[in-house]
Amino acid sequence: MSTPALPSLSLTESEDITLSRLCAAVAEDTWRLHTLDTYFTGLSRMANLGIAVPPALQAIRTVTGWPRIIVDALDERLDIDAVRCPQDPGAEEMAGAIWAANDLAVESQLAHQDALVYGRSYLAVGVDDFGDPLVSVESPQHMTVDYDARTRTIRAALRLITAGSQRSATLYLPDQTVYLEGSGTGWTVADRQPHSLGVVPVIRLANRQRIADRRGSSEITEEVRALTDAACRTLLGQEVAREFFAAPQRYVLGASEGSFQGPDGTQRSAWETYIGRYLALERDEDGAVPEVGQFPAYDPAVYGRIVDTYARLVAGVTALPAHMLGYTTDNPASAEAIRSAEARLIKKAERRQRSFAGPWSRAMRLALQLTGTTGSVPVVEMQWRDAATPTVAAQADATTKLVAAGVLPADSEVTLERAGIDRAQRERIAVERLRSAGRDVLDNLADTLGAAPEGASLRDAA
Repeated sequence: MSTPALPSLSLTESEDITLSRLCAAVAEDTWRLHTLDTYFTGLSRMANLGIAVPPALQAIRTVTGWPRIIVDALDERLDIDAVRCPQDPGAEEMAGAIWAANDLAVESQLAHQDALVYGRSYLAVGVDDFGDPLVSVESPQHMTVDYDARTRTIRAALRLITAGSQRSATLYLPDQTVYLEGSGTGWTVADRQPHSLGVVPVIRLANRQRIADRRGSSEITEEVRALTDAACRTLLGQEVAREFFAAPQRYVLGASEGSFQGPDGTQRSAWETYIGRYLALERDEDGAVPEVGQFPAYDPAVYGRIVDTYARLVAGVTALPAHMLGYTTDNPASAEAIRSAEARLIKKAERRQRSFAGPWSRAMRLALQLTGTTGSVPVVEMQWRDAATPTVAAQADATTKLVAAGVLPADSEVTLERAGIDRAQRERIAVERLRSAGRDVLDNLADTLGAAPEGASLRDAA
């Protein structure tokens, strides 16, 4: 009887080289990802030019929220309705169960949001404590991969978690998953879990890929960040101007020094002088009345016009309708104008659906492969909600029009899918339709028997 080999508690030379390279990649991306995160959360600190803002007011923060709006407007149109296996109904049912068990209807939204913010997010496939497929979404803030651009495959992946002085890591390899614990300046292997997938069980969702940059890039581009900073500086200028021009600036010519002193000869404060002494100024020694005037106030509306200009520039860069960024006009846009303005955004969302569909399909195929019950791994397709109709009401209205035009049959499951009805509800509708059809058959049979002559047989009545 052969003795099973114990897992090695140390890394091999190749594993150690891979781990070091991936740790360096995580550290290299830390600052860039942190910058993108601060813009998305509205915590970024804009560069102050130090010219128009006095030191006492430099602590005032202004936020436009445009980076979050840009990401959310696209993310809201990236909803996965179902997982399809057209050639294998059994595998499709299994894939639906895996999708529901891992709560991927919600988790997928987190993966899409991180991909749009950071330029990429990751899907990790494994098994839970009960041996069931586990699909988790991972942030690029603590995960990176070694990507082969020629074969478009991942050679290795690392998930690195640091909490104070405690460190832990998971190294994903094509034949096994290695769990590591930080020990001083090195690593100790806590466990090794072999798998028979033959590939690294990590998939990357890359946003806005380019041939020279397969990692993807953020929707919060350099142009968006620069325009956001410019708008925030403009709003800060408006805050400063409000402090200076909230009360009209006035001047006094020919007033005596006593007009600005109290009864005891002490100098009055600027506020006391402004609100009181201007109303009762004494004549000077020559008997002349001091001249009081007011400087023309600065129009704060100019700041709003500048911010609107920046909003239009951001809209042009991001394909968002300007009204989503807060730019408004005196005449409200018509429904046709709004749909026309959203055309670029819809096309952009459809392309993201296409680029994200491949990674999700590969992740679900790996999850099905881990079950070991499907034989050959089937083709997996993702069914996306129409990017042009992000609401259920609009989707149902579009489906109703297709049925009325005869494009879709009213009793088809495809019609129910397009109307936004989920799988569980479609199954209940199918059962209710069978019950209704059965009741109709029984009613027709009862009517037929009731109309038959007395003594006639059932065959004669039929």
